[in-house]
Amino acid sequence: MYGTGVPLITPFDEDGELDAERLRELVGWVQDGGVDFIVPCGSNSEAELMGVEERARVVELVADEADVPVVAGTGHPGLKETLRQTDLAAEAGADAALVVTPFYYHHDDEALEDYYREVADESPIPIYLYSVPVFTDVKLSPEVVGRLASHDNVAGMKDSSGDVETLQRERRLTDDEEFDLFVGSGSVYAHALASGADGGILGLANVVPERASEIFELHQAAEDQAARQLNARLVELNRAVTSRFGVPGAKAAMAERGVPAGYPRKPHREVGEDVRAEIAELVEVATP
Repeated sequence: MYGTGVPLITPFDEDGELDAERLRELVGWVQDGGVDFIVPCGSNSEAELMGVEERARVVELVADEADVPVVAGTGHPGLKETLRQTDLAAEAGADAALVVTPFYYHHDDEALEDYYREVADESPIPIYLYSVPVFTDVKLSPEVVGRLASHDNVAGMKDSSGDVETLQRERRLTDDEEFDLFVGSGSVYAHALASGADGGILGLANVVPERASEIFELHQAAEDQAARQLNARLVELNRAVTSRFGVPGAKAAMAERGVPAGYPRKPHREVGEDVRAEIAELVEVATP
């Protein structure tokens, strides 16, 4: 698998309940924007604020609506819950599972490698490793990634460290395997592609799916300078809808594009009017 994936926003109503109809509409929106696959229940989906059965329901709705591959986020801090969530994702129609590093407790490299091997052994669908140290304070080392790449049921990785040097090391250590390496930061998408990434799973693609997809298309056409120039136009918007204002910022940006994405789930709060105005300006810069 390759190309631009989107960790799809989950729309909730004002009472914090899943808005199924709006979720279906969002699947259509990102597909019309050209994304190559969809990731429900990722970090941008507020997955950690949902229960096991609710996450399975989100995956089911997305898989029913999608015309592109679906890679469901299934990771939990514990092995038992992760295996259960992965089984449910497979039953719901997911093509693969994105498994975040176990978090809360700190684990050494050996424990992380054993964990992923057991998940891969038990999973009925291929798994993707997911390293997002900004949220988990856990980072998969390139050496562990390289060893796990040889497992028949480990299909690839999403690296959200934002560190292109680390991604280059991961690419070198997995180059002999059929291993899909995706970057998780929209700010370095073009640079990551030029460094050997197979694509990206980008929160930014919720807001400007057509622009994120265009970066990949330019890279495929060997127009890497143009890809970098376009990426540079999107950096501030990407920061606004990820590290600065998070999911509430992303939902505000989507509303600016005429794509209501519902309310953020508590304890998230909606952004204020000053932030909303700033985001509106960034959206205008990023869109044609």
